[in-house]
Amino acid sequence: MANKQLANTQDLVEIEEIKDNTVFLKNGGLRQVVMVSGVNTALMAEQEIEALSAGYINFLNGLDFQVQIIIHSRKVNIERYLSGLESRIKDEPSALLQSQIKEYQEFIGGFVRENSIMEKSFLVIVPFSPIMISGKDAISGISSLFPFLNKGDKTKKKAEDDTGIKEDLEQLVQRTTQIVEGLSVMGLEAIPLENQALVELFYNFYNPETTEREVENIEDIKKGR
Repeated sequence: MANKQLANTQDLVEIEEIKDNTVFLKNGGLRQVVMVSGVNTALMAEQEIEALSAGYINFLNGLDFQVQIIIHSRKVNIERYLSGLESRIKDEPSALLQSQIKEYQEFIGGFVRENSIMEKSFLVIVPFSPIMISGKDAISGISSLFPFLNKGDKTKKKAEDDTGIKEDLEQLVQRTTQIVEGLSVMGLEAIPLENQALVELFYNFYNPETTEREVENIEDIKKGR
């Protein structure tokens, strides 16, 4: 029985590289990611919710391209925060405050053991796929079949490719700007992710079991830092 070669993990990932605050896919597509602030509708009046819903509908109807909206949940690890409370207990001279901090530490630790604290991120994926011109594809195919037809002007081809990528990026940036401005009109804060944030984001996607986010301050949990 012939041995079957196992596929390389990287072959299963569609990302070619991340640069210029953009995700370059292996199929030639480009993606930018916008992180959006959340809204607690439980604290809003009915009229405010209706206005927000109407604004969201207008936002979607104003787009002439598809987008993908993702809610990314990530478990929060507060072990470092609990360790910080332990240090405060040792440094606190007042026995009463020591007791109160200890009770608070036990309460938070017990609550987290029974209820996982999840951090939710709201993301809008902005796509752009370059338009392939069939005539150029045909010429490229013929050149690959008959190498002697290729004049060897690799420098010119690279310059053309670089120009094409630059134009594609400009189109993508325009779309991303439209998304950010449209969400801002709704009163939502929208920020395009840069290279490092994109790398961390996709690492979290592909390694969900090993990427608990550590926090040092309870306010970080409330603010989603």
